[in-house]
Amino acid sequence: MRLGMIVDYAGGFEETADLLVDYENAGLELAAVAEAYSFDAVSQLGYFAARTKKLELASAILQVYSRTPALLAMTAAGLDFVSGGRFTLGLGASGPQVVEGFHGLPYDAPLGRTRETIEICRKVWRREPLTYDGKHYTVPLPADQGTGLGKPLKLINHPLRERIPISVAALGPANVALVAELAESWQPLFFHPGHYREAWGEALDKGYAKRDPELGPLDVMLQVSFAVGDPTPTVLGKIRDQLALYIGGMGAADKNFYNQLAQRYGYVEEAAEIQRLYLSGQKAEAALAVPEELVRAVSLLGTENEIAEQLKEFAAAGVTTLLLNPMAPEAADRVRDVATLAGING
Repeated sequence: MRLGMIVDYAGGFEETADLLVDYENAGLELAAVAEAYSFDAVSQLGYFAARTKKLELASAILQVYSRTPALLAMTAAGLDFVSGGRFTLGLGASGPQVVEGFHGLPYDAPLGRTRETIEICRKVWRREPLTYDGKHYTVPLPADQGTGLGKPLKLINHPLRERIPISVAALGPANVALVAELAESWQPLFFHPGHYREAWGEALDKGYAKRDPELGPLDVMLQVSFAVGDPTPTVLGKIRDQLALYIGGMGAADKNFYNQLAQRYGYVEEAAEIQRLYLSGQKAEAALAVPEELVRAVSLLGTENEIAEQLKEFAAAGVTTLLLNPMAPEAADRVRDVATLAGING
């Protein structure tokens, strides 16, 4: 299983950048940078590319609304170039709170826009004159929508790779089916190895049935909180807080993708209670309502033997890459834990 790390948009970039060589020496193979509505991920990934020689890089994620498909393709080709072919383009639809609330764009057709963005990116990387007639994107712009001077162009530079890997963040069944059909990699969140089939099994099977064999097996790139040793109340509390935030407060009461995921895992009543408490301002109580079983199932916590068993469960469920969120309080301990995990992972 490939070991990576997620660099949180809310902080941690400076420390991770300073420790990159130590993490690489400890066995880390990939660094992924999140974005949301923080500093952009692209500039940070470029910095990481300059600081490293072998570490793979990924965006986690660039959302498909605020950048045109052609710009996403250009950005990916540029990051792949400066990193020497080490970049994976992580895409996602984000959610209406970010797209409409921060970017001022309508959150429409996330599935269709993701599909068309993938198709356009691959045309750009093949250096084909860019023409695309889709439902959501038409390139060049039709004459009756602009000056009429647009013409098909192809990327000036020759990309290092004409097939840069694409990883898509997806939770809903239709979007997961699209990922299994079209993408090299999938970024789920709060992946329960014991219940993932209830949430996504049918969608994955549907997508795999249409998958081009040339894409190879789907890389399941999982963000996971991680600590070696008996987890402290502080560590468990942080994970509970995060789960409560997403299940309870990430979106409107009737449009929360993470709440829906918890329900598909079987936590129907619990998800409703977490959301009720969180939206009423009782955030601490919402965190306490998160089931202990869910906290531990979606994390990587415990003794070395316990973690070894958890790795087997994730691998059996199809996880191939871990994007770790190390929870140890001190930087040296986080590096040590990554080295320990690399040893367990073999």
